[in-house]
Amino acid sequence: MLHRGRESTDGEGGDASAVPMAWFYAEYIADELLRTGDLMPPASVEFRAGRDALALTVFLSDTGGELSGIRVISQLETWLSLTAYDQPWQDWVCERLAALAADAHARGAASPDLALAEAAWRWLVETELLAPDLDAVPDGAGAVGEDEGPKVWTPAWQLGLPLGHLAIHLF
Repeated sequence: MLHRGRESTDGEGGDASAVPMAWFYAEYIADELLRTGDLMPPASVEFRAGRDALALTVFLSDTGGELSGIRVISQLETWLSLTAYDQPWQDWVCERLAALAADAHARGAASPDLALAEAAWRWLVETELLAPDLDAVPDGAGAVGEDEGPKVWTPAWQLGLPLGHLAIHLF
C-alpha cells in the first residue's frame, strides 16, 4: 500500500485527513484499462463494477507498497491470474482486506485507502445487476441475442471481474 505519511488535504499534516493515494491510483489504473478496452460505456453500472473489481485487484495485489506506473506492465500477468475464471477471487479479496484491517488496527491508525477499498467491496457484493443467465439451457428456438433470453440477478463483482479480466487481456 502506498503510504503518504502525514499528507493532508489542507497542508497542515496529521493523519486524520490523509489522502488515499494508493486507492486513487489503483482506481485510475483500472479506469484506464477498461477505457482502453472499450468494453462498456464509462457511465454504465457495468463499467463501475469492472472498475471496482479491477481496482481492488490492483490495490490488494500491491503487497510491497510500491504502486507505480513503472510496475503496471510487469503486474499485468499477476492481475490476469488473480482475475481468471477458475480462481477464488472473492475469497482472496476478503482475506487481503482482513489482513490490511488487522495491520491498520495493530498500528492504531486508520487507513483511508483501506476504507475506500472496503466500500468498493461492499458495493460489489451488495449490488446486484440483471445479467444474461449463462447457465440457462437454450430451448432449441435458435440463437438468441444478448438482450433476449433468460436473465438473472447477479452480484456486481461477478459481472465486473470478467470485464476487468478481459480489459487486461485487451491492453
